[in-house]
Amino acid sequence: MSAIAGNLQAVLARIAAASKAAGRLPESVHLLAVSKTWPAACVREAAAAGQRAFGENYAQEALAKVMATADLGLEWHFIGPLQSNKSRPVAEHFAWVHSIDRLKLAERLSAQRPAGLPPLQVCVQVNVSGEASKSGCHPDETMALCQAVSALPGLCLRGLMAIPEPADDEAAQRAPFRRLRELYDQLRAAGLPLDTLSMGMSHDLEAAVAEGATIVRIGTALFGERTYA
Repeated sequence: MSAIAGNLQAVLARIAAASKAAGRLPESVHLLAVSKTWPAACVREAAAAGQRAFGENYAQEALAKVMATADLGLEWHFIGPLQSNKSRPVAEHFAWVHSIDRLKLAERLSAQRPAGLPPLQVCVQVNVSGEASKSGCHPDETMALCQAVSALPGLCLRGLMAIPEPADDEAAQRAPFRRLRELYDQLRAAGLPLDTLSMGMSHDLEAAVAEGATIVRIGTALFGERTYA
């Protein structure tokens, strides 16, 4: 078994254990393998071990990997900040975008989504920790943004995404995830048919699952520590 295949089994076991502890079914939590900075060969290795959904943060790097693995029929999710002037390749080649934080970006993706493809599945990113350095709309603006995004053609609004400030103890990890879930519940109560909470990474997936995550975005625990050029 390759290192990535072994890591994949370990991550799936963590998800299953966290789900059981939260009284949830393991299949209610989907693993998104975050392959940013890793070569297409690593994506192929993870795919060979059974992983189908992959997340990328940088449009140019991602597009090269999408093309290099086109024969595998993988599902690609864009999860990083996206400049409006770089949205077209994402609209054309990705199945999901998790990082909608303003209406202008959603409108461009809507206009650029090819008519022959299924609607682009999207999440609105919320800045639940209030960090100035983090992308995401303000929690108070989420309802209006989600309502506007849900009306756009070519897009299907699925839910919310967040990248909270890192924390070491589980109570501190769970607090921002709980805020996102409460916001999600408010949106659903208002009539938005959401089904996705994209939250939790390698260091805090257990806390995210406990608070209702349906997609956890895992990179380091799968592929190893990243080295940035």
